[in-house]
Amino acid sequence: MSLQRMSRRCNMGWTRGMRWATIPLGRQLRDLPHRNWRRPMLRELMDSLARGRWGFEWRYWRRKTPWDTNITPPEVMAFVGEHPPGRALDLGCGTGTNAITLALHGWEVTAVDFAPRAIRAARRKARAAGVEIDFRVADVTDMRILSGPYDYALDIGCLLALKGEGRIKYASGLARLVGPAGWYMLYAWLPRHWRGASWGISPQEVESLMGSQFSKIRQVIGEERGHPSAWYWFQRR
Repeated sequence: MSLQRMSRRCNMGWTRGMRWATIPLGRQLRDLPHRNWRRPMLRELMDSLARGRWGFEWRYWRRKTPWDTNITPPEVMAFVGEHPPGRALDLGCGTGTNAITLALHGWEVTAVDFAPRAIRAARRKARAAGVEIDFRVADVTDMRILSGPYDYALDIGCLLALKGEGRIKYASGLARLVGPAGWYMLYAWLPRHWRGASWGISPQEVESLMGSQFSKIRQVIGEERGHPSAWYWFQRR
């Protein structure tokens, strides 16, 4: 083969490579062969991003946070009305609505969320409400930075977003932090399909996670926007 022909072939290969490099990543992934394995991999990647810190940061930045209602649920208000103030822990506190409600009713509150943007908004809201709350940027699967005991732990929609090992670590940390006879209230979706992935947690799995350290006092099955959900009341053994 002549040097001229070899040069043409190399240039053609280089040009094709450059053209491929300039194609958007989404189109490159779409055009890859073996779609049977590619789609599950992409779904797993997108699900991981959606549940992760940056996925929630992105939603807070875009103000696409349907869970952030700025209203404390009546179940929490009923608990506050029936129990004297103590130390409270708000898990996955978002912009601090429930933490502020607890503080306004005399509770000493620690509130954690792994989205820095949510915590910044929560601190602004707390200052405006005139209450002091210990807001922390922290992951609920690793709560070693927190010190108990707490008399009340509240989770509205946090545990349901975790998967596998993360749920086990969450339950272990919770058991360490809630003091004897302390309360744990959980609101969670039952398993459902949302935005291309499976979210939620079954009552059986909740009991499996908590049963060795907490006694289930009450459970109420309801629905949210046509999908099943549940409230749970647990007390530390």
